[in-house]
Amino acid sequence: MSFDFLSEPIAQVFLYALLTAVATGLGAVPFFFIKDISQSLLGKSNAAASGLMLAASFSLIMEGYDLDEWMTLGGMLAGVVLVVLANKWMDGRSDVDVKDLVGAKRKQMLMFLGIMTVHSFAEGISVGVSFANTMEFGIFIAIAIAIHNIPEGLAISLVMVPQGTSPIKAVWWSIFSSLPQPLMAVPAFLFVEIFKEYLPFGLGFAAGAMIWMVFADLIPEALEKCEAKKVGLWVTLAVLAMSAFQILIGH
Repeated sequence: MSFDFLSEPIAQVFLYALLTAVATGLGAVPFFFIKDISQSLLGKSNAAASGLMLAASFSLIMEGYDLDEWMTLGGMLAGVVLVVLANKWMDGRSDVDVKDLVGAKRKQMLMFLGIMTVHSFAEGISVGVSFANTMEFGIFIAIAIAIHNIPEGLAISLVMVPQGTSPIKAVWWSIFSSLPQPLMAVPAFLFVEIFKEYLPFGLGFAAGAMIWMVFADLIPEALEKCEAKKVGLWVTLAVLAMSAFQILIGH
């Protein structure tokens, strides 16, 4: 069997984008070694996840502004509207199916996964558009996003594992949330001008949805488990860490 197809540009775009998705699962690794999760740790976990998501959200917004400010703002509004409507719809559903699905206790886990998956669509388009520029630039962006995805996987795990999801499931759900990256990278590579035009909307959409999730769900739950000063500290430290991380990888 010949593997010449691996040298084709489309195959390389898909494989590098798949690497970015797999890297997300690395964020769950620490939870294979953390066995005792107290209520205080649960609160700090939600606070840390909030900080990671906030930093990522504003990074997406700034990327969108560089392309089209108003389209980015429109995407943010659409993201907030959709996630609010989705939350209302899920309020009328039973938690049982969701618990069976993710191994967690609350339907918010599915909402969280949905938001992170939406976020991945924009990143997948970014990878494809970058490869359409030059192969070298595309590889650089893919590696940068792969590294960037590790703390995103950590954010997912920080929310899911303390709620009852096993670490191995957190790995698979983290990877699942990033699967739109290889799926969107190839079409974006092939039809770069079309996808590039709407990329600011996608970036804003993901950011708006994530910011809503932070303040509507993660922060309130963190405050139930941990005192406000500690929540503020962990949110701030997570924002600082994620911002420094993004600077180091060239974002």
